[in-house]
Amino acid sequence: MKTKITGILFLLLISLSTYSSIPQIGGQVFIEPGQKDEEIETWFRIMNENGITVCRIRMFEDYMHKGDVWDFALFDKAFVAAQKYNVKIFATLFPAMPDNSIGGFKFPLSEQHENQIAAYIKKTVTHFKNFESLYGWVLMNEPGNGGNIPGTEYSKKKFEEWKRRKEEKEYNSKGYTRLISFDRESFMVDYNTWYLNWIADEVAKYDTKSQIHVNNHQIFENVAEYNFPAWRNFITSLGASAHASWHFGYFKRQRYPYAMFANCAIIRSGAGQLPFWVTELQGGNNTYSGGEAFCPTHEEITQWLWSSIASGAKGIIFWTLNPRSIGEEAGEWALLDFQNKPSDRFEAAADVSHCLQKNKQYFDEIKPLESCVNLLYTRESLWIEKKVKYGSQTDTNYEGRQQGGVMKSMLAYYETLLENGINANISEINEFNWDKNDYKGEVIILANQISIPSQHWEHIRNFIKKGGKLIVEGLTAFYDENMLSLNNTGFPMEDVFGGSLKEVKCTPGDFFMKFNDTNFPIHLWKGYINKKSGNVLAKEEKSITALSNTFGTGKVIWIPSLLGLGARRTGNSLPLSSFLRDELKDEIKKMPVLLKKQEKNIILQSFSSKDNLMFIVINKGERKRKVKIITQDLKPTVLFADKRGNVNRENIFINPEETMIFVLKK
Repeated sequence: MKTKITGILFLLLISLSTYSSIPQIGGQVFIEPGQKDEEIETWFRIMNENGITVCRIRMFEDYMHKGDVWDFALFDKAFVAAQKYNVKIFATLFPAMPDNSIGGFKFPLSEQHENQIAAYIKKTVTHFKNFESLYGWVLMNEPGNGGNIPGTEYSKKKFEEWKRRKEEKEYNSKGYTRLISFDRESFMVDYNTWYLNWIADEVAKYDTKSQIHVNNHQIFENVAEYNFPAWRNFITSLGASAHASWHFGYFKRQRYPYAMFANCAIIRSGAGQLPFWVTELQGGNNTYSGGEAFCPTHEEITQWLWSSIASGAKGIIFWTLNPRSIGEEAGEWALLDFQNKPSDRFEAAADVSHCLQKNKQYFDEIKPLESCVNLLYTRESLWIEKKVKYGSQTDTNYEGRQQGGVMKSMLAYYETLLENGINANISEINEFNWDKNDYKGEVIILANQISIPSQHWEHIRNFIKKGGKLIVEGLTAFYDENMLSLNNTGFPMEDVFGGSLKEVKCTPGDFFMKFNDTNFPIHLWKGYINKKSGNVLAKEEKSITALSNTFGTGKVIWIPSLLGLGARRTGNSLPLSSFLRDELKDEIKKMPVLLKKQEKNIILQSFSSKDNLMFIVINKGERKRKVKIITQDLKPTVLFADKRGNVNRENIFINPEETMIFVLKK
């Protein structure tokens, strides 16, 4: 399915900067029939009094359109109140459909429904576009449905049309028959892009001035369904829903800040040069909804906010400010209590907002410090993993072969790097810049990316040839994009990796592998290498388990066993940490601050503003910690510490559950 891009020109004329250069904090104002005028006024007044400058409103067609009558009065009151109290509005398009109260539908049900959606967009956009309080349009709430083609005749027809138009990519099957098709998965990527672009074009018919936004959800499971670079053609900012209770199932609660950082890293990469937002962040208790029911603490609210800000988010909007009153989620999720008074969570958010306002000179145009470390994932790895999920999906002895094994492998490296103070990027392989002339000083980590599409073999080859360093682990490159086994059909990267796989042995559960004179915990699979070149790094009797190979001016370190998952599952990431620090020592030596060593349950990430070098530290441990740091003799000044922690040139002193922000000065 080709993306129809008729709205690009007008979008290019829109300024990509927001109305403020410091990060904004906001909340979803839930508007529904039955609310009193004074209630609506109260919500916007409270936001204004506490430095909450932006909100999101779901524009329910069901609440504006009955029969042939359109009545916007209820929502007008909110837009007027927002204008009065200097709050900007992200208006989420929410056309009518049966059973459509929570997440919204993802595709039209029929051509008639498509026409009804177009009529709704015309009425809604035309009416609200002239309000000064309108900031932008959210095209759809949370695109993505797990990669499943809807069972409607409308979607089936679109799939057939897509197949007729599909351009076959050049592919060498080596004479083997293709038995497995990923047409359905590829179609869903294009289908999402087409529908979002269609909505953007409908909006552009009536409003060419407002921002255009979309927020993704369940990122660690749904990311293979998104083509972010294609979306950049018709949006002006990219967003994420990041609800711990819905979206962080790959993490334990203690590790939710790690999940926030990883979620933001994926969205930041997808956004490219566009701004990104955390468009939905859990604000309150989920009583009956959500996969994991709990109420965030005020410390967690603080951690999630600052994690998003330090990751470069232009703003964060809580779901929700006020609780909705009817339907699913009624009485849940809110920052305000049932008397419309600020909860401790609201007060925590207000404290962060006040800190941003008070220290504007430090928080101007925030972005993460540039990193030379790139964790890459491939859609095809996630597709294959999902396609072949046989056996139990709950037996923990086989976590590596269950859905999520690929993503968790990559996340293990990201989490370990965070505990060393090492920034890292997370990108889909197509988002990485493969066109540079020199990659010296850059590192790619491919952690158990079981499929490397053939179009990227030459990209990887050139990356290493031109000075890059590649760290490969697990079953990376076991398959190509069509699930052709690469190691028994002529491994295409043999000269680059220094050999091919001899075989892989499966041992359920966790065990050890000797490497660098250290026992590394590994999970499920241990791979053995058929060496052609390079230096042996580890072996068991006559079998090679790790190899280093020089290619061009670059280097490959290849360990075909699940080191990441082994570290993550056992909680013993020290061997992995030591290995990474040793391999990255040349690349990270210019970083202005590092942790002296890995600190379990301590997060340190560097970020910068227009004129300043800044850092976030979070202690997810159970005791006060004294953490040694390397600062290159720069003087730290604390800007925020919610439990009175402190820092000097050599040590960070931080309490349990505390978040600290400090700036470095010469």
